[in-house]
Amino acid sequence: MNFIDAVTLEVADTEAAERFYTAAFGLDTQLRLRAAQEPNIGFRGYTLSLVVSQPANADALIDAAVAAGATVLKPATKSMWGYGGVVQAPDGAIWKIATSAKKNTGPATREIDGIVLLLGVADVAASKKFYAENGFTVGKSFGRVYVEFESGSSPVKLALYRRKALAKDAGVSPEGTGSHRIAICGAAPFTDLDGFAWETSTLAAQS
Repeated sequence: MNFIDAVTLEVADTEAAERFYTAAFGLDTQLRLRAAQEPNIGFRGYTLSLVVSQPANADALIDAAVAAGATVLKPATKSMWGYGGVVQAPDGAIWKIATSAKKNTGPATREIDGIVLLLGVADVAASKKFYAENGFTVGKSFGRVYVEFESGSSPVKLALYRRKALAKDAGVSPEGTGSHRIAICGAAPFTDLDGFAWETSTLAAQS
């Protein structure tokens, strides 16, 4: 089975980005940073989701991100799916912090239960087939709308969503050109149907 060992964000200022992600989310091994090589304008075609156990934890992470310099794209609110909000990091990456719970069950913490990389794709069915052929096992599938793959022991789960729907969910325009400003670390290098680049992860290189 294929996997995501980590994601690499391409940023204008690696030191500033490292300070932000340490202060906001405390991420280290799952997230890597490197200097951006290619230009980008508008939506980059992906979002990263932090899954937490209760609304108070979502609020704590959003507050920490804003204090570190993030911009709120969607304020945290209840929905039929749970509770969450969306912020944009100073480097431009979009992060959704959410929980399926609607009530708190304990004191607020900044503990993260899971990370999901959502790729906005032009054709969900075609991309689902592509990723299945590249070693990913489908976990959940909702026709041509949304696909979620099994993550196994991987620290990051992969999911596919229609590009326009993903942008709407993030609170931004779907228009965008240039680099995705992200590289995905997995078992082998390839580029998918929408131009997302995969690189051999450190874990795969050592095996």
